[in-house]
Amino acid sequence: MNQAYAAPPIIRLSAIEKTYYRGDEAVKVLDNLSLDIPTGSFEALMGPSGSGKSTLLNLIAGLDRPTSGAIEIAGQRIDSFNEGQLAKWRADNIGFIFQSYNLLPVLTAVENVELPLLLTTVPAKERRKRAETALRIVGLSERMHHYPRQLSGGQEQRVAIARAIVNDPKILVADEPTGDLDRRSADEILMLMETLNRELQKTIVMVTHDPAAAERATVIRRIEKGALAKGAYA
Repeated sequence: MNQAYAAPPIIRLSAIEKTYYRGDEAVKVLDNLSLDIPTGSFEALMGPSGSGKSTLLNLIAGLDRPTSGAIEIAGQRIDSFNEGQLAKWRADNIGFIFQSYNLLPVLTAVENVELPLLLTTVPAKERRKRAETALRIVGLSERMHHYPRQLSGGQEQRVAIARAIVNDPKILVADEPTGDLDRRSADEILMLMETLNRELQKTIVMVTHDPAAAERATVIRRIEKGALAKGAYA
């Protein structure tokens, strides 16, 4: 069993409800959901489409707000932040990995990785140094000056992961990170995520439909109809 189980929670959700409205119709997506995720864990969220797993990921990442309930991450109640505070908190604490790589085709790999640092006060020389370090971590030091069109899908996702870690975030949120990849490339990306979790102690929360991807996580949780199914398993 991973030592992360003994670690204090970095993510604590208490009695979370999330309701969207379609005209006058209320649609409850998350229903009184409470969840603790320990520091340094690698957790997979699984469940059918519409179960609420991506909504939960967006709440953890500060991209959305709960209708009610409390979200405490690394000791901060982010549900009480205003939009400016939330944007700064995301930049400092969260790295995003999506199914689509969202790389800018006119920028090289290293320039794409630098992008999040442009919103900070980090000097240009230091930005480039950090971007190069992040690309080395993901095994793409020889592809720094290649454009996205010159890279394979797996390499593009590695660039996206380098971009996600360049600001040294506490938490990585991954939404179907292997969804567009073949099995071999997917396995390479999952091995990289395991390394980031194990060696850099990144807490990772991943939404996936792929049982093979979920098996790489420390803990697998199922969400059904806006609630956690009983009993997470390793």
